[in-house]
Amino acid sequence: MLKQAIIAIALSMPGAALAANDVALSSDVFIERKIEKPNGKTAVVLEQPKTVVPGDNLVFVVKYKNVGAAPATDFSVTNPLPKAVAFNGTSDGNELVSIDGGQNWGPLTALTYTRENGEVRPALMSDVTHIKWKFNRSLSVGSEGKLVFRGTVK
Repeated sequence: MLKQAIIAIALSMPGAALAANDVALSSDVFIERKIEKPNGKTAVVLEQPKTVVPGDNLVFVVKYKNVGAAPATDFSVTNPLPKAVAFNGTSDGNELVSIDGGQNWGPLTALTYTRENGEVRPALMSDVTHIKWKFNRSLSVGSEGKLVFRGTVK
């Protein structure tokens, strides 16, 4: 049941455009698997998840497209990370992250985590709760792209 819940959560993560622009979002999640080819070499393939188990590597793809009649400006795409998934980075390194449920944002290297005993340590990828990309450039009508992040099932 937990496995199905993880997939349901992951598949329902379209992100959220945080602006009044007409930017359409869609998302997919894949399991990254290594398979041995007949020639003995290893290939990495992305598969639709049917079942996930701890240790599975997931690839999340968020597609965006300006479907409006004007350029989209100053918008963000934000994705919560399912609690059962540990963050493993993005494809572009341009993200901001939150380790407190989306209240505070910054590059992971700039964030600190305070333990229950008051001890402060640098934030870790395993602390990430949300990922955000800010678009400071204009997205012309019809323009589209994708954002990719990775995680591991805990």
